[in-house]
Amino acid sequence: MSPSISELHLASAADTAKIAAALAAVLRPADVIALSGDLGAGKSTLARFLLQALGWAGDVPSPTFTLVQPYEALPVPVWHVDLYRLQHPAEADALGLFETDAALLIEWPERLGNRLPADALRLRLEGSGDAPRRLTWHAPPAWEGRWPPPFPQ
Repeated sequence: MSPSISELHLASAADTAKIAAALAAVLRPADVIALSGDLGAGKSTLARFLLQALGWAGDVPSPTFTLVQPYEALPVPVWHVDLYRLQHPAEADALGLFETDAALLIEWPERLGNRLPADALRLRLEGSGDAPRRLTWHAPPAWEGRWPPPFPQ
């Protein structure tokens, strides 16, 4: 079976929150979600909404400087990862990303080169500012039946 590739337009932050909640509802330990897009496209916003949908009530800082921000006290533990500052894929080895059972939300996954697992759900956001966003995804067979979920309109 071949992976599916699809898209959705997100007209508002509320639409992004709905998508994040749908993703949180199907998230499992050790899942990898690759969040791609230009600066300001909404990767961190989607991650914040997903963590909130899982029950995180505190702040969700961007992990740009810490690289990894763990959220262990959730129904599905999550590591929010930002690889923007990596210069070479080998620099990710020290982070232990693929040695955890936590679900991974990885911003700038292209910095991993070919180290991104084949079963990662790849989400790409396009747009910036207050403009609507375009969300495209590549869902491998590991996500069949989970993504895409039926989206509320």
